[in-house]
Amino acid sequence: MPNEHETVGAYALGILDDAEATAFEAHLATCEWCAQQLDELAGMEPMLAALADLPGAGTPAIGESLSARPSPRVVEKLVDEVAERRARKRRRNFYMVAAAGALIVSGPFVAVATTGGDGGGSGGGTNRTLAANPAKEAFDRTSDKISATDPGTKVSATVALEEKAWGTQAVLELKNVTGPQKCSLIAVGKNGERETVTSWSVPDWGYGLPDAKSDKARQPLYVHGGAAFEPNEIDHFEVMTFDGKRLVEVDA
Repeated sequence: MPNEHETVGAYALGILDDAEATAFEAHLATCEWCAQQLDELAGMEPMLAALADLPGAGTPAIGESLSARPSPRVVEKLVDEVAERRARKRRRNFYMVAAAGALIVSGPFVAVATTGGDGGGSGGGTNRTLAANPAKEAFDRTSDKISATDPGTKVSATVALEEKAWGTQAVLELKNVTGPQKCSLIAVGKNGERETVTSWSVPDWGYGLPDAKSDKARQPLYVHGGAAFEPNEIDHFEVMTFDGKRLVEVDA
């Protein structure tokens, strides 16, 4: 058999270094024979571990014939040591797989946007990478929207509503709100009951401020949540601060 096939025993014991283990795992992915041998060896791990560090070829018969055999306590220590090495390797592989999975999951949520130049010449656009906003996407694809602007606070709110089997999904677009402060979107039923749809924190720079110097402060805030009310049971929505101040009310 090629050397790759002979490595299956050492891999089962967990005594390969990282480079050797990586090379064997690449081979294992395409070798049905090694996969079968690995399954069989997995059940023999205690015996293999006890013989792993003995001199000679390492078979039960040879182990019995050695003149200087380890005591049971030493054998148990060898088993524990190999088991611990294998546990460390499993944990390391788990973290690597988890990190790779996180990259795969997060990848589709990255989009490339092109912005045109500010000048009136022939200048081309500037590419920048932006993280997609699921709340804004939900807001844009929802047709049922209600809006209001408070004459005192000047805060503007638009709530996109979508009926669900469990109640009402609501996506809020909020503009002209300053920070720092914490806020909530409250759904008020026709029966007078109040439900918190969602809550958020407004940073120092605020959201949806048309005269702001930074682009992030000029962008509206988009947040989504849900209420147990059916759409026809809702009388209005309120954007409230945690201090109890009402920033804007939107009639349903």
